[in-house]
Amino acid sequence: MAQNLLQIVLPTGFDTDIRQLVEEGTHLGSWATLSEEPQPIHQILLDGEDVQEVLDRLESRFSTSSGFSVLLLPTDACLPRPKKEEEPPAEEVPEAVAEPKKKRTYHAKVSREELYTTVSEGVEPDRIFFAMVFLSSLVAAFGLVRNDLAVIIGAMVIAPLLMPNVALALATTLGDKDLWQRALKANLRGMALAFCVAALLGLFLDFDTNQGEIFKRTVPKLPDLLLATISGVAGTLALTAGLSSTVIGVMVAVALMPPLVSFGILTGSGHWKEAYGAFQLLSANIICVNLAGVGTFLFMGVRPRTWWESEKAKHSTRRAMIVWAILLLILASILWFQP
Repeated sequence: MAQNLLQIVLPTGFDTDIRQLVEEGTHLGSWATLSEEPQPIHQILLDGEDVQEVLDRLESRFSTSSGFSVLLLPTDACLPRPKKEEEPPAEEVPEAVAEPKKKRTYHAKVSREELYTTVSEGVEPDRIFFAMVFLSSLVAAFGLVRNDLAVIIGAMVIAPLLMPNVALALATTLGDKDLWQRALKANLRGMALAFCVAALLGLFLDFDTNQGEIFKRTVPKLPDLLLATISGVAGTLALTAGLSSTVIGVMVAVALMPPLVSFGILTGSGHWKEAYGAFQLLSANIICVNLAGVGTFLFMGVRPRTWWESEKAKHSTRRAMIVWAILLLILASILWFQP
């Protein structure tokens, strides 16, 4: 199981508070490092799934204290191997002492702060981001035209569309307007570049719209919406579990990059009817990925820390999900009734 080391800096005089907090929490080890500075450094070793609870306790207790800071460090290994104290059997605990076990509400193995930091970095497009979008668009376009599934998968591996879409879902879950705006901007800029590249290639490439990989993206069906939803759930679950971003990126890109590039190629080549079908698929997939992402974040217990932030996020999340759901129903109806 993943472990994390918290390095906590507190103003002088709060040593007792931090010790009490550590004793109340689930931890694998704790140390205090005295230095020449007036503020000692406290260190706590935790399982990844216990980090969020301790971070919330620290922020609730010390966020208004001058000089308070926390560093969260990943820990690859620890010797000797830490062991949690085993709780005595229920029948051995005196009835007067026994306390009801607190229900865990946060199920993600990556803390809320780690998620926020990770996705925030992905919504600030730089030259590398646009270069990867450009290259993945080229690879996807040639893979689609040549009907080469292996090449299309390669394009999905290098496509950097993961973080902007996950950031949209996380911002909706937390009610973070600033992150939502930055994520939307990054999404639009990345997809606009991919569309333009594909449209320019469509002016020169020769392909058959009646068969092959491009044809599959021009006749969207309801099972395609299920695939996009599964991709969104899998990608978000993988992110909250701290898995490789490449694995997560493929799960999201499988629903976005091929229809996006198909839409661009068909538009550039003047196949308007087929381009409309690819646009339908792209729109439905974007909606499904975001709905699935928000739902998965909520299921994993990812929410704002304070109650007033939670209330604000609850209202914004409800409104956003209603809008996404209405758009999805409209698109699903179009796909259901079209010949």
